[in-house]
Amino acid sequence: MCGAELTSLPEGVQRVAAVLQSHGHPHAPVMLEDAARTAQQAADALGVALGQIAKSIIFRRLTDDAAVLVVTSGDRRVDQKKVEALVGPLGRADAAFVKAATGFSIGGVAPVAHAGPVVTLMDEDLFRFDDIWAAAGHPHAVFQLTPNQLCFMTGVNESDVVEWPLADMPAGARKVLGDRSASVQAAGKSSMSPCVSVCRMDDKVDACLGCLRTRDELTAWSTMDEDAKFAVWNSIDQRLQARMA
Repeated sequence: MCGAELTSLPEGVQRVAAVLQSHGHPHAPVMLEDAARTAQQAADALGVALGQIAKSIIFRRLTDDAAVLVVTSGDRRVDQKKVEALVGPLGRADAAFVKAATGFSIGGVAPVAHAGPVVTLMDEDLFRFDDIWAAAGHPHAVFQLTPNQLCFMTGVNESDVVEWPLADMPAGARKVLGDRSASVQAAGKSSMSPCVSVCRMDDKVDACLGCLRTRDELTAWSTMDEDAKFAVWNSIDQRLQARMA
């Protein structure tokens, strides 16, 4: 990209392009005709899988007001508890905080070229793909790269920072569990077991693929009182709803 082309771009995109050039990156930012403020909009515009979009989520660390950037696959949801286990307690980052910390507006936050220091984490699930696309400092701008190139340019290694995808849960189990959860919530008490006869553990998140209970919840279930069981049902309902959102 020559100097004239660079100066014709929005300021945020110029910053990203300059960083890419400094790394000898082979792909310059691309300006899309329509805004791609969400991962789905970007995937649709580029004709790629939703998971190939490296979306940037900003949190505010409560202990020091540092910006924490989590770069994750577009088809995944950030698990805040996992992120907090790595960097400490987090709070919500509003639009003003995001702009001040990164120099970018929400919908165009790039994984590089930030206005100040940013704590960065990268979703290991991005490595499912050979090529991915990230925002380039503007809602209309994106750039192509590989997961390894993202690691190199951000200076971080991949981490487990996302929720377990509901797509891995058998559809029949999902319906049965959803119906039972609705009945329990309506009754206001634990009136049945969450078990749906799909007893397979997902080792990555240490939870059952059928009932969404953690290993600790499964182990303790038989000794729990009704209040504790209802609390587990509430957790199951939250996990189910979060993964269906």
